[in-house]
Amino acid sequence: MCRISLPNNLKNVAALKFFRLHMLLFFCLLLWGCSGGVYHTVRPGQTLYRISKTYGIDEAELARINNVKDPTQLKVGTRLYVPGAGKMLSVPVVKPKPPTQQTQTAQQQAPKKTPPPAAPAKAQPKASNPPPKKQPQPAKKATSVEKLGWPLKGKVVRSFSRTAKAGSGRGIEIAVSSGTEVKAAEAGRVIYSGDGINGYGHLIILQHENDLFTVYGFNQRNIAKQGDFVSKGERIAFSGVPPAGGQPRLHFEVRVGKQPVDPILYLP
Repeated sequence: MCRISLPNNLKNVAALKFFRLHMLLFFCLLLWGCSGGVYHTVRPGQTLYRISKTYGIDEAELARINNVKDPTQLKVGTRLYVPGAGKMLSVPVVKPKPPTQQTQTAQQQAPKKTPPPAAPAKAQPKASNPPPKKQPQPAKKATSVEKLGWPLKGKVVRSFSRTAKAGSGRGIEIAVSSGTEVKAAEAGRVIYSGDGINGYGHLIILQHENDLFTVYGFNQRNIAKQGDFVSKGERIAFSGVPPAGGQPRLHFEVRVGKQPVDPILYLP
């Protein structure tokens, strides 16, 4: 270890304390300068999950540092501070598959009916017009993933509204008894579990493959914790009542990226 020789005028107690204070400040500044960190500007198609993976930082920690309450509502142009990073990295962009892809696939794979052969004519046969081909019926439910499972059994008392700005209109509401088990509609990772988002009460958000998210609100109590991985059909919460009061029910949303879609299209 390197020994520091003090000048003669620092041998008294007061001067020694002054010297030690300056050395402490020097080392603090040195450590602060080595910690590093950059600001990452969110671009279209980037999610908090992929940004955290690219920089090698925990997603929950990145959300906490930047005060991100709802990871699915991350806006383009937002500047996120990433501690420990030496430079801004390129984050891969995932474009969600359009919901109509399965419909197009179903139409391409549907078998075409061939027209019946024309009846033979006895004399001077004339070209007969074959009957028009029947167009295959489009699939009733167009999704980019396998069908989800119902989070619980009950009557849908509020339908999806595409024009809703926020809150219950972005999903559906299912009337049930208070304390009913709420199950994961698909296997995924819990990216939010808490009551910090206004209008939803106790809320759980799951992230699935293909940039798909499911949202479970109005819970009486959450079981799944942020960061947990859950299986399809696994219990994640117990149903409750809306924050404003009323009959017990579950608020359920499906989002492709940041875009809310009608959950009925994804349910069996």
